[in-house]
Amino acid sequence: MNSPRHAFLTESEHTFRSFDGTDLFYRAWHPGRPQSRAIVLFHGGHEHSGRFRDLAEKLAIEGVSIFAWDARGHGRSPGRRGDAEDFMDFVRDADAFMHHISKTYGISFQDLVCVGHSVGSVIISTWLHDYAPRIRGAVLGSPAFNVKLYMPFALPALRLRQKWQPDSFVSSYVKPGMLTHDREEAADRRRDELISPQIAVRVLTSLQTASDRVIGHAHTITTPILILSAGRDYVVHRKAQQKFFDNLGSSKKQLVTYDGFYHEIFHETDRDRPIQKAKSFVMKCFAAPIELQTETAQAAKDETFDALKRPLPLLSFKRLQYAATRMSLKTLGRLSRGIRIGWRHGFDSGSMLDYVYADHANGITPFGKLIDRLYLDSVGWKGIRQRGRNLKRALKNSIERQQELKQNIHIMDVAAGPGRYILDTLKDLGDPQVTALCRDRDLNGLNEGRDLAEAWGLHQVTYQAGDAFDPASLKDTPVKPDIVVVSGLYELFSDNALILKSLKGIYDAMADDGILIYTNQPTHPDLELIARTLINRDGDPWIMRLRSQAEMDDLVCQSGFRRDSLLIDDAGIFTVSMARKHHNAA
Repeated sequence: MNSPRHAFLTESEHTFRSFDGTDLFYRAWHPGRPQSRAIVLFHGGHEHSGRFRDLAEKLAIEGVSIFAWDARGHGRSPGRRGDAEDFMDFVRDADAFMHHISKTYGISFQDLVCVGHSVGSVIISTWLHDYAPRIRGAVLGSPAFNVKLYMPFALPALRLRQKWQPDSFVSSYVKPGMLTHDREEAADRRRDELISPQIAVRVLTSLQTASDRVIGHAHTITTPILILSAGRDYVVHRKAQQKFFDNLGSSKKQLVTYDGFYHEIFHETDRDRPIQKAKSFVMKCFAAPIELQTETAQAAKDETFDALKRPLPLLSFKRLQYAATRMSLKTLGRLSRGIRIGWRHGFDSGSMLDYVYADHANGITPFGKLIDRLYLDSVGWKGIRQRGRNLKRALKNSIERQQELKQNIHIMDVAAGPGRYILDTLKDLGDPQVTALCRDRDLNGLNEGRDLAEAWGLHQVTYQAGDAFDPASLKDTPVKPDIVVVSGLYELFSDNALILKSLKGIYDAMADDGILIYTNQPTHPDLELIARTLINRDGDPWIMRLRSQAEMDDLVCQSGFRRDSLLIDDAGIFTVSMARKHHNAA
């Protein structure tokens, strides 16, 4: 359906298929025909893409297409109004939308600029942090990093309500007159039947969780960013916007505050000022060559990692607190089977991960079983299980992609432990022409996996001792793998040169057009607790080296691979990526 609204732009309506199969609505504005560059608009909470017609027309640039989508549960997209399972679903939708634009219209990510408002600005920021796309730049209008709830202890109360009423909703207290001084715009908003006042409690709480995480790790975002802040914003706190700006790692960042403006900065009476500022920034982003800033050279100076390696002051309260926690885990904690496995084999061992994946609480006495349940339900292990599901999803997708090219598919996991997720995937697949080799230096994990494969009748799965960091060892396989998996390994090592050595060894060992599946850990909320209380498979303190997704992707790129998709858990702790081997690698 086409409806011209501007002498320069033609509007059309479409849908795209998102990550979970949901068809979401979007609008496109093209200057004649689709262009090789694009601006992508992200609306705020309660709103929809139709509210951006005026903005699209004023942002119009020759040779640039403009797109705007209706988030799930908003506008003309399906779903309960204002609802999603988690705020991260909006981010996953955004990634699916950007890939749809790139594939459908032939527009490279490096020729995209995002412009968002309110919650839409937070979606952009989270996408930039978690997925590390190499886009031209982003404009964030009134980003809703911290929504004003006014009532004391409102957020803890909402989290409690979510626990007991997971499907509960609240209605917005904000009236149109609190959003803009423009009376006509306020009246249009009141009449707009596609705007819903309700929002799911789980969306509000998970929005805040994601915002806190992204603000805390904004130094990993190196994309050029312009923040447009409203001076009299009754909806969000401006301090959070300032903190995000201060933490940003981008060398090209700007924060402009418009005194007296209400929250709807693109619908205010004097909106031409921020819109023209945004347009000027977008044009500069398109005009300048894209700078692929990476953190590889900065890795050795990681202050957090260095701080975790240093012992705490002898009489510090934190040191005593962690000592008490460690003592409790070594005494009462041993009633938990999972904690016993951790002390015996290391909390990062394949045996430990296999136990976490199984997710069956066990222990000595009912109290030990309770401890084990609490242990297995920690945020990190929940994320590990979601990572396991994402690994199986990535593995299944990779097998299907390779089967389009060949009949016999061979998989190699370079640090598999028991390799339960590989066994689960092949068991569900039921195709003997898909074979797998699970390698590890942990013989206990290999023996566990071998016994399980035998019990399940998966004779096409073999186990072999091997070193994932030794190129000669990686090549010591009877068949060149079509798919190589590296799961939960690189997160344990701080030396990027070592990671590059492993990746280049994998590149040389795998078949042409092979697919690499790799994991990463950009954040972890219990990083210091783990480092001060738990041990790794070598019996040393388990100190994890966090890498931003941009840094990890850069290492993969240097090794001759190109990432094409990414999966992430709701807490943003673990990512699972797929990358294709390129023949022209240096």
